[in-house]
Amino acid sequence: MEDPQWIDDGPVLRPYALTRGRTPPPATSFDLLCLIVSTEVEPPVGADLGPEHHRLLRLVRRARRLVELAADTDLPLGVLRLLLTDLQTHDLITAHPPATTAHPDPALLHEVLKGLQAL
Repeated sequence: MEDPQWIDDGPVLRPYALTRGRTPPPATSFDLLCLIVSTEVEPPVGADLGPEHHRLLRLVRRARRLVELAADTDLPLGVLRLLLTDLQTHDLITAHPPATTAHPDPALLHEVLKGLQAL
């Protein structure tokens, strides 16, 4: 059996290196359910974009939710938000907040409650 103190906890330095030590923007800047989509604009010459930035641009050619991007890239949310902020600064992506949902009909909720109580 493997000694627990030697279990690999995964990459620790990588997120720090990807963000160059910068701290992520507030979570409110990119909601978990916001839609991210590429503007199809070419990155400006001299833009300091790394391979992760370019990977994100490929992934958002069609609109994707932030949570989908986090799952597909296996990046921590803070790192992902920071990379997206970099892309947004260069007008390479747009972020659309999640659609607000209408309040459900109270009569429908009452019928659902009655059905649940009948179970």
